[in-house]
Amino acid sequence: MIIKLQSVFFFFISFSMLASCVSSDRQIAEAARMGQINVMMFGAKGDGITDDTEAIQRAIDYLDSRGGGKLFFPYTKNGYLLSSPAKEYAPDGRIVRAQLILPSTDSNIQFEGEMPCKLLYSYQVRPRESVKQNFSPTRFGNMGMPNTCLHSTWDAPEVIDSLERPWAVLAAPEGESCDGRFSMTSFSMKNMEIRVHLDTCRMYPTTSAAFLKNISRLIIEDSQFCLDEQVGDTEKGKSLQPNPSHTIGLHASGNQNDDQILRNVAVQGFRYGFVLGEHICADYLYAHNCEEAVVFHDATHLSTIGHIVAQHNRVILSTTRGKMFGNTPARVNLTVGVLNFEGGQTVAAPPAVSKLVYGIYDPDNRLHGSVKWHEPWGKGEFPVNGAQHYDIQKYK
Repeated sequence: MIIKLQSVFFFFISFSMLASCVSSDRQIAEAARMGQINVMMFGAKGDGITDDTEAIQRAIDYLDSRGGGKLFFPYTKNGYLLSSPAKEYAPDGRIVRAQLILPSTDSNIQFEGEMPCKLLYSYQVRPRESVKQNFSPTRFGNMGMPNTCLHSTWDAPEVIDSLERPWAVLAAPEGESCDGRFSMTSFSMKNMEIRVHLDTCRMYPTTSAAFLKNISRLIIEDSQFCLDEQVGDTEKGKSLQPNPSHTIGLHASGNQNDDQILRNVAVQGFRYGFVLGEHICADYLYAHNCEEAVVFHDATHLSTIGHIVAQHNRVILSTTRGKMFGNTPARVNLTVGVLNFEGGQTVAAPPAVSKLVYGIYDPDNRLHGSVKWHEPWGKGEFPVNGAQHYDIQKYK
């Protein structure tokens, strides 16, 4: 018994000593050597009250000084608050428009959250009459914080020109390499959620979540990009509105990238859910309450998506019009294994962005490849605009 108590006491003393010096240069260097850098070592609190923007940026910059590595985000009940305004330019003078700035270097950086990510726990607004159908009306709040979360409360200036660079929570600066104008070589994210603010007076977001166009290689897994509020409240008569601002959940790498691996990734509430290009290899993508769920600018090299789940989006699969977000439009070679969707309420219930208009919108006929679609209930329709070179079949 004495030995056990001594062991516990020794562990307690050792842990206390470690906790008291985690912010020292020596301790950070040792943690880096062991691959155990976490944001709290640089002053992040994760209490949902303290602005953690600068602390997380210090951690990113430290890893960049070492050539990269993993940045661990311990789970906290209230998430990591980001309330500082985004910076227009990175320290090297390149345009970035982000709250958190990834480096313009060859560094290979990974964000990893502690809590396995629970995907999309918010839902579309339903009318009072839906109670008769055993569905409850949707209300604001009660979303909780079940994931390792970066929670932005900053509202970006509206970007109403699709050629303009959007403001985002996370981005790398624009570079000079290839058509994608890459500045960073490689970035990965695992078990993370990025939330942007939904102003409940305006009822649409103005901030994008992750604008990663200028990174040559991406691996995103078990992560989601969403809003911080429910998209509607029947009792208050409010719901998500069509967005005049060109916001994006996740913009993957631009043209002439290396490779793009997406595993179990979700978006919710943005004008454009996913903006993708060539070399996409995705197993499961989930899009909810977006005006355009999955948007391709080009895929000269083949892209493949195993399974898309699209619930209550105006357009599910589309191609860009013109040089949206600086991307050069081109042929899109894309195979989608199965596209499973719900088209939204058939009654006149908000939000308007949740009513399916097109399953595929490709007016320039740039899509080449195939898709099989399935709707478990509803009208069993899949409206198409263009897509004359695309093999579209109903799943049987």
